[in-house]
Amino acid sequence: MADEMLAKTHGPGVFLELRKRLQSGLLIVGKNVAKHPADVVVTGGESSLHIRTPQRELSLALPAGVSFEQGSCVPTPAGESGEEELHFRLRIAVGRSQDEETPDSMMETLRAKETYCFYCQGCMTRLLEDRVFKRVLPLPNGNWNAIVDDWCCHADPFANKKLLPRADDCLLGDSFILVVRDASCQQTMIQEASPAGTADSQDPKKACRRVQLLSCASCSSVLGEAVTPETLKLYVTQMVVEPAVGDRQPEASLNRSVFLERTVAARLLQLSNSLTTFHFSVQTPDGKAFLLIWLLNSDSITASVPEQLSVGSPSRPRATRALKLLYINCPDAGPPQREIAASWEATAVGHPVVLPPKVCQELLQVVNDSNSALPASMRCMRSYQVAYLRV
Repeated sequence: MADEMLAKTHGPGVFLELRKRLQSGLLIVGKNVAKHPADVVVTGGESSLHIRTPQRELSLALPAGVSFEQGSCVPTPAGESGEEELHFRLRIAVGRSQDEETPDSMMETLRAKETYCFYCQGCMTRLLEDRVFKRVLPLPNGNWNAIVDDWCCHADPFANKKLLPRADDCLLGDSFILVVRDASCQQTMIQEASPAGTADSQDPKKACRRVQLLSCASCSSVLGEAVTPETLKLYVTQMVVEPAVGDRQPEASLNRSVFLERTVAARLLQLSNSLTTFHFSVQTPDGKAFLLIWLLNSDSITASVPEQLSVGSPSRPRATRALKLLYINCPDAGPPQREIAASWEATAVGHPVVLPPKVCQELLQVVNDSNSALPASMRCMRSYQVAYLRV
């Protein structure tokens, strides 16, 4: 985490992005680390990349099966950033085991007739204990209600009806699960009405409604909402779900931003694969778009080393798999971004991903931190900002 804080403050001294499918990569070295292309020597070992500059030698650990092709690193024009950065292109070899990897998430691991415990991600308090589901079923995708008219030749049979779980069901949404309340919820969760003025997400002309919010009784983290007196909507960004095996204790909670980053990255990747879409509209429960996300690459391997750590004693940072995305922050959008947002809304191009308002703010902080840690030449692409989410 200390390395990341330095990168955000001072920018990277060395940045690496490898593309597994293209078997190529981009290396950017700041001119405070090396003045001329001849000052940078790149070699490779087994699952590693060695970068030598006049000030230090840096060794980056690569994922298993990924290796650098010796002698393939060549300088390439840096464009307008040539006064601050040196750019290099290189080639890599990727083993067959690295062709396709899809990370598991809580939504992928839930199975019928297995026993699970649900924990608050913030404080690891047990929320639901020893839950066994007879059925684990996916809900229709987020905008299913908007296309019902295209499939029905008569009045919408689902109008004003909610899809709710039965007693032993777990229904999987894009960013949440629906389960039936049990007796333990009285001790582990607090329910209270949201502030007045929350608009109905299905019809803005309807009267404002008050959502019954659920929060952790131990740390007050927002968990979701009570859809009905008996049905709970719990967001996957707020929970850790583990199989109940004997007296096994859950692992310590991950750093919040790391957990959120990996959870959202896994869901975006899985939704993209299952729905064949690359555009996502991260929305608050009232239907307002907060972030527009365009998933650009899902095969990137990245590493960013701050300038301060690119000089001095040797170190071995690790290159990790990441999603490359373009994004627009809707509340802070300028005229070009507002035009793009209006186009997305008019064509319904962005698949909706609903998250609590506070989680939307946290996700914005994650992508902004990623953006600020990139080399200046990589932070923007046309009217979008660029970020990477580690998987």
